[in-house]
This record gives sequence, C-alpha cells and structure tokens, in this order.
Amino acid sequence: MTVRRVMPILHTGAAQENRDFYGMLGFEEVMDLGWITTLASPSTPAAQVSVVTEDRTAPVTPDMSVEVDDVDAVYARVRESGAEIVHPLQDEEWGVRRFFVRDPDGRVLNILTHR
Repeated sequence: MTVRRVMPILHTGAAQENRDFYGMLGFEEVMDLGWITTLASPSTPAAQVSVVTEDRTAPVTPDMSVEVDDVDAVYARVRESGAEIVHPLQDEEWGVRRFFVRDPDGRVLNILTHR
C-alpha cells in the first residue's frame, strides 16, 4: 500500500474567511462542492488543506484525509484489525471511493482513492 497524500480537514462555520486566509498563504482552490473546499499549493499540489462545514454524504465530518493507492485493500486490513468503521466503503459522485475509520484517540480519518 502506498500513501499518496495526507490532508487536514478544518471544520468551520467561516468557510469563505478560511478560503481567503489560506489563499493569502499561497493556496489555490482545486475543488469546491459547496460544503467542502480543497485548497492546494500550486508548486506542490499534494500539499493541501480542506475547509468543510459538514460532510453531506456521511454521518460525521472527518478530521483528516489519507489518499492511498488501494482503498479496498486498506479497508480489508482495517476491518480485520477491529478498528471502528464510522462510514462504510462506497463510491462518491465526485470521483472518490472512501470509508471513515476512527483512530485510537477518536479522530475520524477519511481513507480514499480517486477513481
């Protein structure tokens, strides 16, 4: 398994203000679904941060995303470990396959692969 990127997800009630702030630091918008916006460094595209008001397709909003090369293999490994699956493996309309798992400290991770 290869980790392609790790991205913090900032929960906010001030989405535009956060987009403006991170834009001032050099990040540019690469995705905006209305409820989540992802900003990336133009010179290092894997350096990203997402600003989210809520997750509209899952029961909770994750704290971090981890993009992997084979989400199905990671899902199988996580299930076998007994870790808490918070949101089942599924394909999303914006082109990712993902699931959520809770880490030992209670943070929710969004594990995904782009399709």
